[in-house]
Amino acid sequence: MNKISDLVVKNKKIILLLSLILLIPAIIGYVGTKTNYDILVYLPSDIETLKGQNILKEDFNMGAFSVSLIDNSVNERELVNLENKIREIDCVTNVVSINDITGTTIPLEMLPKNIVDHVMSDDSKLMLITFSTGTSDEETTAAVKEIEELSSNIKVGGMSAMSLDMRKLVESQTFAYVAVAVIFCLIVLMLSLDSYIVPLLLLTNIGISILFNMGTNVIFGEISYITKAIAAVLQLGVTTDFSIFLYHKYEAAKKNNKSNDKAMSDAIKETMVSVIGSSLTTIAGFLALCSMKFGLGKDIGLVMAKGVLFGVLTVLTVYPSLLLIFDKWIQKTKHKPLIPEFKFVKPIVLKGYKWIFAIFLILLIPAYLSQKNTSVYYKLDTSIPDDYNYSIVSKKLKEDYGLISQSMILVDSSLDNSEINKMVDEIDELDGIDSIISTNLFNKYGISDNILSSKIKNILETDKYKLILINSKYEIASDELNDQIAKINPIIKKYDKNAILAGEGPLMNDLVEITAIDFKNVNYVSIGVIFLIMFFVLKSFSLPILLVSSIEFAIFINMGVPYWNGTSIPFVSSIVIGTIQLGATIDYAILLTTKYLEERKNGKDKKIAMGESLTSPVSSIFVSAMCFFAATIAVFAISKIDMISSLCLLIARGAIISMLVVMFVVPSVLLMFDKLIIKTTLGFKKGMRI
Repeated sequence: MNKISDLVVKNKKIILLLSLILLIPAIIGYVGTKTNYDILVYLPSDIETLKGQNILKEDFNMGAFSVSLIDNSVNERELVNLENKIREIDCVTNVVSINDITGTTIPLEMLPKNIVDHVMSDDSKLMLITFSTGTSDEETTAAVKEIEELSSNIKVGGMSAMSLDMRKLVESQTFAYVAVAVIFCLIVLMLSLDSYIVPLLLLTNIGISILFNMGTNVIFGEISYITKAIAAVLQLGVTTDFSIFLYHKYEAAKKNNKSNDKAMSDAIKETMVSVIGSSLTTIAGFLALCSMKFGLGKDIGLVMAKGVLFGVLTVLTVYPSLLLIFDKWIQKTKHKPLIPEFKFVKPIVLKGYKWIFAIFLILLIPAYLSQKNTSVYYKLDTSIPDDYNYSIVSKKLKEDYGLISQSMILVDSSLDNSEINKMVDEIDELDGIDSIISTNLFNKYGISDNILSSKIKNILETDKYKLILINSKYEIASDELNDQIAKINPIIKKYDKNAILAGEGPLMNDLVEITAIDFKNVNYVSIGVIFLIMFFVLKSFSLPILLVSSIEFAIFINMGVPYWNGTSIPFVSSIVIGTIQLGATIDYAILLTTKYLEERKNGKDKKIAMGESLTSPVSSIFVSAMCFFAATIAVFAISKIDMISSLCLLIARGAIISMLVVMFVVPSVLLMFDKLIIKTTLGFKKGMRI
């Protein structure tokens, strides 16, 4: 470690120059990293519904489809011209409007009313557009954008339109997220540190590590829009305390060394041990997300674990270089820290730790039950503002056409028409079924195959499969729709054991089932991994259990708040918040506990040892937690994306709750279990007075 710290100090200018040069490929990598705006693609590839999506893409040439609205002011001739222009757009495979249902052979009046009502309204008509590429592929969203630009009389709906609107939303807000997070974090640092220039250097260092992290995401090919939106903010909040720790060590070392270089070398050595140990729990927490079957966990986990690693590397190399080079400016801008010293915490804990522990035990069970009953929603389009095209079209499709959620049944083309009719009749009797469309339906009304438009037949039939469209009255991802899907599946399997129910509704149903399992698994994995790391770091059998239990209590309270105020949270938040809060804030508990163990091993009474432990760590914990809070609450305040704002609110609130738990509950737990800790922790002398 001596060689590493001396090497950093000796080559400070080279390190800074090299870091600035490396920012060039980092920025190129950041620009070159694709963003995925459809989180359904993170479902496991082996599930049946995704196999159905692949069949639609390969056999029906339908990688994605859009139900669009055409204004009735568009006459028949203009509609034909518009259809032809849309067909010329890359990756568009089919365009069908009401005029294409029967071609020119059957007048509109001959169509059944229940069909006409689902394709025309008083002021608009429907157009179905299919694409060869996937829902969120760049080619598809580019095609949707081009279609919207063709005419003001067409509004594109469907998942691809939602992906396009989400892209617009994320791109318009991502920079603002980082900007407000930096500003709020800067305010906290200006108030808490003793120099006005140090916060700027600190944020410069973190900014460099964020760019390194985001630039190297190019190795993954693409990342989700959720990861892209929150990664920088989370990295800022999680790694700020590393830099604060180094600065405090540097300032302390300067008092014992005449040379700034020697002081920094000593500070790096001390920081290296603490920061590497501390970062391991945070990295482990993020990597635990990789255990999820739902691929979004791996997406967030790898990016954030890498971000923490870059944070450690830059705080041990780039940040010391900045502090040494700008030391004169640091001294010129010195001021007295404006945050309180938290002297009130010590007497409260030492006098009332038994009462605090009793309150902790009393609240533990209701906190657990509250978080368990917090309502979670899976509807992906909640984040799209009402004035965006997707929301406008979705509302009109629902109100004017009754098109709320659609599913598709894929059956073997050899299945007899009479069997298909029986299957359709059986499904039609289920509650919430609005309409079912297949070639058999047209035959039923006297529209035979030889006069049915080839465009319609190409959509509904291939040599291998027949496609049946189901429209439900129930909302996507609702319990009612999921129950309906559970009833449809056995019906279609009865007539064709290889039949597949595909579409957004079934995909969302799979999402609900998979993430429910992921929620439990990722919590177990994160707790287990962090427990093992703490066991080796603290060399204790009891402390990992006590500290993890304390932070889990903070997580229960945080997750239980939505239950008590009657709100729902996005499913992504419910899955990742526990891991993020545990991994990011367990460090606070470790910092306090390490100081306590040090004082107890020196032979001090437990109350005296705790009094010493609450003197300096509390201020550090406060600053770190407030930076984490400031960065995330700022994003919550401005975000128009509900999934992002909800997650940031949970993280911000979690940082404060964890801070309070570490300040009051953890010391109480340590004092109550002091005898057990001494007997189960290495390093204590035999016969020590307890």
